[in-house]
Amino acid sequence: MKLSISNLERLSGIPIHTIRIWERRYNALTPSRSIGNTRSYSDADLKRLLDISSLNQAGLKISEACALSPIEVDDFLKKDIANTINDNIQYEFYISQLLKFGIAYNETAFGTLITQAITAHGVEDSYQQIIYPLLQRLGLMWRRDNICPAQEHFISGIIRQKLMTAIDNIPLKTQTKSSWLLFLPEDEAHDIPLLFASYLLRANGFKVLYLGDRVPLESLEDAMKNFKAEHLLLFMVRQRTIADATNYLAEIENHFGDAKIHLAGNEKLINGLSLSKRISHFKSIDEFRNLLLN
Repeated sequence: MKLSISNLERLSGIPIHTIRIWERRYNALTPSRSIGNTRSYSDADLKRLLDISSLNQAGLKISEACALSPIEVDDFLKKDIANTINDNIQYEFYISQLLKFGIAYNETAFGTLITQAITAHGVEDSYQQIIYPLLQRLGLMWRRDNICPAQEHFISGIIRQKLMTAIDNIPLKTQTKSSWLLFLPEDEAHDIPLLFASYLLRANGFKVLYLGDRVPLESLEDAMKNFKAEHLLLFMVRQRTIADATNYLAEIENHFGDAKIHLAGNEKLINGLSLSKRISHFKSIDEFRNLLLN
């Protein structure tokens, strides 16, 4: 499939100007060119871009990541996949079996098994010990060409259904604590962690307005006029510059002066930001849970 550079930005989360810098300085990608000199990229270019980005987040310099051969990159991915293996045999059984059923598009077996996991271990432990490692492994397997995007979408879709069912089972009358507005910026699309945060908040008695992914700033303003949330929760996962992230958060602060802001996502990016006192950064599910208890 041929991709434009704007497609590449949307799918990878890496800004166009960053892609061009990596191409020019480090020969990161070798796009084909049309007669009119328009660049076009392939699926392989997308995967390489994601590999470079993740290696950079793991601590390698961009120049070092770009210099690695495909075999060396694959070795890194193998190690990353190994790191998703759960030491608990029971949890690892669920992960491996769910992968097997998901890759085979076996909705009945996948749905039955994940329901069994949630019944046995609860939503919170199932997410932390099974679902999240499963999603991590899926992303790495796609980059190694072990699965196709359709299989990843199939599995993610069922997980969303299960989380939504768990949320729907929490009576609204039990949600009496402070109010939270949950959203992803308009260039962010991975909503499963946000759904799980919604579950945690509701299960602990907080009022939640869930807006989901790709929310424009003007839509946030409209929601806040009516809901008047005391807390805003967002995830910033995609690769972006420090300046872009800083400007976006400044806009959120300026528009919603009274609300407390809670942020999670790309650790390397967020650790590079100078966050104001109004913005709290949590690095794990346990940190978020502790925030709710205090």
